[in-house]
Amino acid sequence: MQSTPTAGFTPETPLILGMMRLHDHPELTRPARLADWIAARLDDGLNVFDHADIYGGGECERLFGDALRTHPLLAKNVRVITKAGIVPANQDRSPWQVKHYRAEAGYLARAIDRALASLAVDQIDTFLIHRPDPLMQADDVARALENAVSAGKVRQIGVSNFLPEQWRWLARNTRLPLVCNQSQLSLGHTDPLFDGTVEAHLADGLRWLAWSPLGGGNLAERMPADVLDRAREETGLDETALAIAWLHQIPGTPLPVLGSMNPDRIHSALHGAQSVLPRPIWYRMLESVRNKAVA
Repeated sequence: MQSTPTAGFTPETPLILGMMRLHDHPELTRPARLADWIAARLDDGLNVFDHADIYGGGECERLFGDALRTHPLLAKNVRVITKAGIVPANQDRSPWQVKHYRAEAGYLARAIDRALASLAVDQIDTFLIHRPDPLMQADDVARALENAVSAGKVRQIGVSNFLPEQWRWLARNTRLPLVCNQSQLSLGHTDPLFDGTVEAHLADGLRWLAWSPLGGGNLAERMPADVLDRAREETGLDETALAIAWLHQIPGTPLPVLGSMNPDRIHSALHGAQSVLPRPIWYRMLESVRNKAVA
């Protein structure tokens, strides 16, 4: 498998802006207001925006695209990640009305075309299969993704929520490198640090894109107040920045996919991504949220 140190993302990418909750912000549903928000993030040095076809029932991609259509020059400066392959129960057109996965060649090819139209971009920077599908025919899916890359519709491909053997099977069936796996990792979800999953990403050259990097935003509830207060005092970082700094120090530099659209929270996360924690603080935070010392 092809491996690169940055796995499709440059070292200058400090974090990714998640668009899952875009439709929950009425003030940003107007194209001009959202365009201003996007421009401000570009001024912050953040140009990677994470989408999926099911976010907001498709509304998040459409709203983002409407903003880019309002200010077409923005589209030349943004990098868009999007995902497909999940069918929620309320979108299942069969009589069963069941949530299911569709990592199928034709379905993903059509999803890519829909995303290009919705997002108003000429190319999807990174396209991900949203969930591993037990029924996926890897060779057929690989051909569809290769065709999308050859046609210039997609720059690079990856996966989301895949386990090592699941992404390795897809990788064996395609000549394209898988550049990333978007999966959960944070102080609130540390199992991958101890079960070999982090090392599997490193060995196979996949960059970890960490969703829910703030662990649901409740670090203060998970960590004893005296530990959090001391870490704040010694580092000068707030709760958000501490969580991001902690994540960034894991080998391979996992990229946080920040779900907040609040500029203050984004600036705190950016500060954290540019900070280094002393090793004792990193471990003290780890043992505090796990409620046990390392062996």
